[in-house]
Amino acid sequence: MKIKVTRNFQITIPVEIRERLGIRVGDYVDITYDEKEKVIIIRPYRRKWTTYELGRKLTPEDIEELIEEMNNEITNNY
Repeated sequence: MKIKVTRNFQITIPVEIRERLGIRVGDYVDITYDEKEKVIIIRPYRRKWTTYELGRKLTPEDIEELIEEMNNEITNNY
């Protein structure tokens, strides 16, 4: 399957592939380059969601810690 690279070096993932991988609008993908094979690999990026019990009181320190965790996760994954 051949797709065109736009002038901004963007590509569109074909619908067949998006559907097979379950990629939706707003999702992230992980892109790596395999030096040995000389290929670009695109994988869906599935973020681990943290949930909290409703009604739990968060302190300002809890909120700061959560922000720091998210910043670290974003930095380490991109």
